[in-house]
Amino acid sequence: MLKDNCDESCPVARANGVLGGKWTTLIIRDLLSGKKRYSELQRSLVGISPRMLAQRLSDLDAAGIVSKTIYPTVPPKTEYELTELGGSAHNVIGAMAKFGQILAARD
Repeated sequence: MLKDNCDESCPVARANGVLGGKWTTLIIRDLLSGKKRYSELQRSLVGISPRMLAQRLSDLDAAGIVSKTIYPTVPPKTEYELTELGGSAHNVIGAMAKFGQILAARD
């Protein structure tokens, strides 16, 4: 059962601390289908700046949600994928998609 107050032990606040940043859930949504290069994410997320994408990926990497692999090629190739922890957000993203469909049906 969820508590009504929101302190440091609140699981919703803890999840929001990781997932609550702008673009974060959309990055996770894109990575649910598998590894992506930075440029693939940039194209998919229309309107995100390169700086913001780099920052969000760095934040997700630091939180253990995303892993980054750099291949020693010229030019360097970098791929991002969800960790096991990141993959556990699948149900959250699915619930958001269902809620979004409900909102769209009201319009």
